[in-house]
Amino acid sequence: MDFFPSALENLIDKFAGLPGIGRKTAQRLAFFVISLPDGEAEDFARAISEAKSSVRACSICLNLTDGELCAVCRSERRDASVVCVVSDPKGVLAIERSHEFKGRYHVLHGVISPMNNVGPDDIKIKELISRVADGGIDEVIMATNPDTEGETTARYISRLLRPFEVKVTRLAYGIPVGSSLEFADDATLMRALEGRMEI
Repeated sequence: MDFFPSALENLIDKFAGLPGIGRKTAQRLAFFVISLPDGEAEDFARAISEAKSSVRACSICLNLTDGELCAVCRSERRDASVVCVVSDPKGVLAIERSHEFKGRYHVLHGVISPMNNVGPDDIKIKELISRVADGGIDEVIMATNPDTEGETTARYISRLLRPFEVKVTRLAYGIPVGSSLEFADDATLMRALEGRMEI
């Protein structure tokens, strides 16, 4: 016998299916939503429906947009010869927060992960190769996460790009600003030494 009404159980199940949401958090969210005034609940449902129907992939970089092109690809001030490759749209947001990158992006929508049955054909690698093959790109910056899947994806793409004589670089990794060397792990210290630069 279900403790909650079936509609509420269904709502809890939907929230629990979201990444990073456990059962207790899903219950809190479901109770919050059903306690909303009718107008606010309808606005919430409409926002989900509108986002689902209007947000799509940019025809160039595959970032999320509500038009044919995203704001970055529409901008004439961005350097189209430099492309930063990220695994998902959250990577674009992270790079943009720095206000330093002036190039364009390519969003893979995933990383190669054999353990999760995700191969090269399951993410947007072919689209990147086509962009580079069309010409006009001088550098591809691999900005996937520094974990096993991110490294595998970056190395795989760099091998595919070799015939195009395009410069392929990787984000430098190392000691976070404000931290202490004594707390850094061996891999982080190794990356910091490899990525050192002249001052």
